[in-house]
Parts: sequence; C-alpha cells; structure tokens
Amino acid sequence: MPHTVAIITPAFHAQSTLATTATSVLNQTHGDWEHWIIADDGFDYRSYMYEQGLNDPRQRFLTSGGIGLGASVTRNVALETITAPYAAILDADDRLKPTKLEKAVSTLKDFAIVTTALDVMDMSFAHLRFVGVGENRALTPGEHKWVGLSMDSMVVWDRAKADGRFETGMSNMTDLEFLLQLYRTAPQSYHLGEPLHDYIKREGSMSNSTNVTEGMIRSKREILRRLESGYYGLSQSDVDGVAAFLTISIAAEAEFGDALAAQPGLLFEDHLEPRLKASQQAE
Repeated sequence: MPHTVAIITPAFHAQSTLATTATSVLNQTHGDWEHWIIADDGFDYRSYMYEQGLNDPRQRFLTSGGIGLGASVTRNVALETITAPYAAILDADDRLKPTKLEKAVSTLKDFAIVTTALDVMDMSFAHLRFVGVGENRALTPGEHKWVGLSMDSMVVWDRAKADGRFETGMSNMTDLEFLLQLYRTAPQSYHLGEPLHDYIKREGSMSNSTNVTEGMIRSKREILRRLESGYYGLSQSDVDGVAAFLTISIAAEAEFGDALAAQPGLLFEDHLEPRLKASQQAE
C-alpha cells in the first residue's frame, strides 16, 4: 500500500451530511484510499451507505465504543487500527475537492505533513471566504498558523515520519494540538495554497456562545502553556511564532462577542485576520 490514504471520519448524528462527504471521497482522482467511518452514536453507517447507493469496498466501519465520546476519542480509535502509510482527517459535514488526495500524496514524497487552503462555506455550501489561499510553500511550525489561521483538521500526513494521537482532555483546539505533535518529528510542513477542502461552518460555530468562547480561550492557553514548557520539543523560534499567534487569537476571542453584536454574521476569521496583519506590519 505505498500510496494508500486512510481518511478518518467520525460520525455523530451524521445522517444528514455523510452522503455528501462520502461522495467527495468517491470522486477523488487518487483512488488508493480507505475511508474509515467511525460511529460515535451507535448508528449502523454501513447499512446507511448501502441504502444511499454509496457503498464501496474501500470503506471501513468502526465504532467509538460509546455514544457521544467525541471526535478526539473517535479519531484515536481509527488511528489505533489503520495500517495505511498515509492518513487524512475529514469531518462528516466537510468535503474534499476532487484532486486533494492526488496533490497531497504527490507532496508527501518530500514532506511528512501537507496542509491545504480552505473553501469556507455555510451549511448550504454557499461560499463564505477562503483561508490560506496563496503560493505553495514549506512552512515551519512557527509560520503555519500565520498562513492557515483557521482550522487544522485538513492535514494529510505520513504516519511513518510523524505520528500522534488526539488530545481527549481538551474541549477545543485539538486539531492544532495534534498538528504540534506531528511537528515533533517533522521540522516543516508543506502548504498547498489552492483551496482543496470545503470546511463547513456549522450554525453553532458562527455564534459566540459563552461556552464556545470560554472553551476556546482555555484550550489556547493550555497549548500556550505546553509550548512554553517545551512539551512539543520545538525550537525557540517556532515556539515564539505559535505563541504570538495564540496570544493574538486569545485576545480576539475575548473581543469577538462585542464585535459579533455590532456586526451579526461576522466570521471569527474576519475578526482575527486584521489583528494578525497589524502585528506583522508592526514588526
């Protein structure tokens, strides 16, 4: 299986979205994949896929072993099971552009970690904005978040060169925490500036509920603490780069409620990005 990609999709009450997600996998120009669908709700997704006419022998089905254990636990179940050399994360309401795996696998010949720009959409797949669009380029851990400022679950990685497990004790930011684990043994990632992943903004994530804001700030502070303690084994310049991003992002989280009240429908990315640019210009 020299180029097999194990695509990991946690499924929790995903009946309304999974067919579209799975179709985007079936439409990949790179056909050497396994799609691991892991139920976290006790539902029989194997039968569901058959009923939808979307079953494929490359699909694999697991269970988290419980109900509502969360995406981190569910992803880890797959990571303990898969044997494919490459892995990718795909949430059950997102989509892959048709060439994502092809371009990622080609890049994995030279880099252990591949990230891509995002096409951010609402739940009706209406375009909202792009994130990380630009030139293709290698990034150090300290540079990554200044390019891919939103979401880190769109990563594809070589499991022999970079490995990790998702943090089950954090309420938010587990994708960034996982990526930092991968960076322990991979000094650079490669960013594809073409938007190859459709990231769906769920309605709840577009609001600024107290629980979401508090969870985000708490998780970002914990990652910041780990960085500064040397937990990830990164160079000081990389620690400084990620820490600077997190510091700005934490302040932006605290201010987002008022900004959203003044501008209903404001995306956090649109709230955060000017602050990042202002910091870069001040250097």
